[in-house]
Amino acid sequence: MQYRILIEQDEDGVFIAECRSLPGCVSQGNTRQEAIENIRDAIKGYLESLKKHNEPAPPPIKEEIVEVIA
Repeated sequence: MQYRILIEQDEDGVFIAECRSLPGCVSQGNTRQEAIENIRDAIKGYLESLKKHNEPAPPPIKEEIVEVIA
């Protein structure tokens, strides 16, 4: 499954990763890669919690890339 994440660097240089399709699913890391690894674990835990409580998981993303020549 694939979920879109947003990664931003805060004023202290920490990378914050958020999965907006899973409300409250946020993690961080000292590097971009560490933030990605941590949010991956957070998403996995989030989905396991939904399953445990018999709640539906949001569908994974389906993306297309469109090239535009201007």
